[in-house]
Amino acid sequence: MKPLFDLSEKTAIITGGGSGIGRSISLLFAAHGAQVAIVDVDQEKGEAVRKEIENSGGTAFFHYCDIADQKEVFAVFESIYTNTGSIDILVNNAGIAFIGNIEQTKEEDLDRLYEVNIKGAYNCALAAIKKMKSRQGGCILNLTSVAAVLGIADRFAYSMTKGALLNMTYSIAKDYLHQGIRCNSISPARVHTPFVDQYLEKNYPGREEEMFEALSKTQPMGRMGKPEEIAYLALYLCSDEAAFVTGSNYNIDGGFVTLNG
Repeated sequence: MKPLFDLSEKTAIITGGGSGIGRSISLLFAAHGAQVAIVDVDQEKGEAVRKEIENSGGTAFFHYCDIADQKEVFAVFESIYTNTGSIDILVNNAGIAFIGNIEQTKEEDLDRLYEVNIKGAYNCALAAIKKMKSRQGGCILNLTSVAAVLGIADRFAYSMTKGALLNMTYSIAKDYLHQGIRCNSISPARVHTPFVDQYLEKNYPGREEEMFEALSKTQPMGRMGKPEEIAYLALYLCSDEAAFVTGSNYNIDGGFVTLNG
């Protein structure tokens, strides 16, 4: 009997796979048999995850890539396709954050978030779809945010970009339904990643523990999510067990969207 969530003989590209949620997805997908292509701008962290996977008996590759550069993305995806023979899964995980309302958001801040969170995801999806169409199948998973579906204070630019990514999900799912390409999204609330720790260290020196607890309590469950919890849902959505699932968004948020207020 075939094991559940078996990704053997599949190639999975994980953008931002060198840290946080991307690292957890890379490790879990590799543990379930996928050839994992880690795409990141942080070579040191990306290579570290690749080695971690290989030391556990899995197969992984690291590719340095600025996803905002379309030519670079196309070249990297072509290399992955040539070396592995397929691109079966794309997880658009790479993204950057910005804190501030519209008055605190400079033009260059908005441009920077657009370049990575929207254009970067578009570049990767476009490159992947070109290969998936030839095989009449594939899966794209976009990592959005609860900020895409409800208002959060001081997340003006970030919310805009994640809202765009959510609607990109729906458009791709609709347009490529008959090419066998599924597209879904996950919208996490706060997840305890290195980004959170760095944010607290920078903005609340000496009060990190206090502010961590305060941020955790904004979620009905009273804690932040764990990267591996996001990875488990990603595994399901990118596996054959989810073959009937497309055009859907999944809040994974400790009740943040539906139970707050």
